[in-house]
Amino acid sequence: MSFSLIPHILLRSYADLTPQMLKERGICLLLCDLDYTLAPKYVPEPDDALRAWLRDMERSGVRVMVLSNNRSPVRVERFCRDLGVDYVGHAGKPSARGYRRAMEKAGVAPQQTAMLGDKLLTDVLGANRSGVLAIMVEPAGGPRGLWNHMLHGLQRPFKALCQHGKEE
Repeated sequence: MSFSLIPHILLRSYADLTPQMLKERGICLLLCDLDYTLAPKYVPEPDDALRAWLRDMERSGVRVMVLSNNRSPVRVERFCRDLGVDYVGHAGKPSARGYRRAMEKAGVAPQQTAMLGDKLLTDVLGANRSGVLAIMVEPAGGPRGLWNHMLHGLQRPFKALCQHGKEE
């Protein structure tokens, strides 16, 4: 179990992640944070761009599942139901517990799994602790509120240490 805050891959947006990038690494399960990763928290429904991206993943044999710490199951359930995507709520990131539940549900090993998220202290740390590929994106819609601005500012030095950026 690694205690690293450094993502393996740093991208601008979920849309920059291609099925080919995942397949080259043997990834068949992509866990995704919801809020600020797939959509801004204030956006209640998925848009057409997200739907198209998910179709591309599915056609390529990459299963996508939402892994969320969201305390209210209503948002996650509604968003995922609309997309036809499975989810694990109350994941407790950065604990490995939610990651293990998702991998067990999908029947895959950590080496076949990646986590896509926007926060170092939950998504990236949890992915590294769980032995899965940690992929970080900038917050969708930008950080909102003082806490998120501070949090994303504190992430800059760790993101700078990421060896694999947009070129991959």
